[in-house]
Amino acid sequence: MTQLPGLLDTEAIRKDFPILDRQVHDGRKLVYLDNAATSQKPRQVLDALSEYYERYNANVHRGVHVLAEEATALYEGARDKVASFINAPSRDEVIFTKNASESLNLVANMLGWADEPYRVDAETEIVITEMEHHSNIVPWQLLSQRTGAKLKWFGLTDDGRLDLSNIDEVITEKTKIVSFVLVSNILGTVNPVEAIVRRAQEVGALVCIDASQAAPHMPLDVQALQADFVAFTGHKMCGPTGIGVLWGRQELLEDLPPFLGGGEMIETVSMHSSTYAPAPHKFEAGTPPIAQAVGLGAAIDYLNSIGMDKILAHEHAITEYAVKRLTEVPDLRIIGPATAEDRGAAISFTLGDIHPHDVGQVLDEQGIAVRVGHHCARPVCLRYGIPATTRASFYLYSTPAEIDALVDGLEHVRNFFG
Repeated sequence: MTQLPGLLDTEAIRKDFPILDRQVHDGRKLVYLDNAATSQKPRQVLDALSEYYERYNANVHRGVHVLAEEATALYEGARDKVASFINAPSRDEVIFTKNASESLNLVANMLGWADEPYRVDAETEIVITEMEHHSNIVPWQLLSQRTGAKLKWFGLTDDGRLDLSNIDEVITEKTKIVSFVLVSNILGTVNPVEAIVRRAQEVGALVCIDASQAAPHMPLDVQALQADFVAFTGHKMCGPTGIGVLWGRQELLEDLPPFLGGGEMIETVSMHSSTYAPAPHKFEAGTPPIAQAVGLGAAIDYLNSIGMDKILAHEHAITEYAVKRLTEVPDLRIIGPATAEDRGAAISFTLGDIHPHDVGQVLDEQGIAVRVGHHCARPVCLRYGIPATTRASFYLYSTPAEIDALVDGLEHVRNFFG
């Protein structure tokens, strides 16, 4: 068995994840390498969800009976856990959404409806990057179309990094918002936050960071990032689907208008007008994802019990080993940084002229689960002149043996297609 420095005790950790014991396709052991799409869930999270529905299920905030009070305590307790996990100055800066896409749409719509000095209009500019997930492209395109604002973006270098050579021309005095991904879901690139934030602050622009591929894998400190908004999702970090987070600076959340209207987000309502509750409730209209928030809180407890620094070290070792082994495969081209430095735990690649969908299908027949396609980042594929990629992505339970299985599987793919 391959031993690497910095690895977690994956044998013990994997016992917490029932699905990793599955066999597929006539008894083949599941090799799950699709963690950038969604992570698997430990028993501790599954048990928390089950216990909530079995013992505490009720709507939150409104009721005075015991179940409602207990459900409210669990839901708001999850907010406390998130705030601590990301080092938020205040729990009231943590907004629950259904996913990171909704969080990013929330920011875009707040700015489209805001008063000065935050309002995005035809005299202003929006800046994104060419490596964004569609969730951090389409909301800004919609806002640009609706307001007339100019949409601009940073391009990519040949090795899969942001081209910041023209940063002063891209981020200008007209820029109102700069929104970019912390870790690319397709390239694995870890972006230089400090340089982008510094330039945005020089011109008075707001900064929104998509941390969906960062929050599960490394310590996340929103104060250290110095951003104005940070979005991420629960299902990639051992939590359930249906729960996302938007963190925003308190003064911004107080000044900006809500995106959705309805129950719970109001203070008073008449037939003529309404006033709104303070943040975070101002941005959480209707019945929130209560059970999902409880599950996310349990996931945070689980990750904290292992330690985010240790998870980061484990994944770096796995990724370094994966880069080394994949470069040994003939005709394989890594799309993105070719070393493990400054990259996250996802590697996209092409294999000769074999279509990625065919690669993924043959790997699946061997029990190896990878992701194929654009990965909701089609502009990246266009930039590098490829139809799609195969992506292998790792997490705290990934092992060197699974990397070896992937490499052996790719050799089988090459033989299968001659």
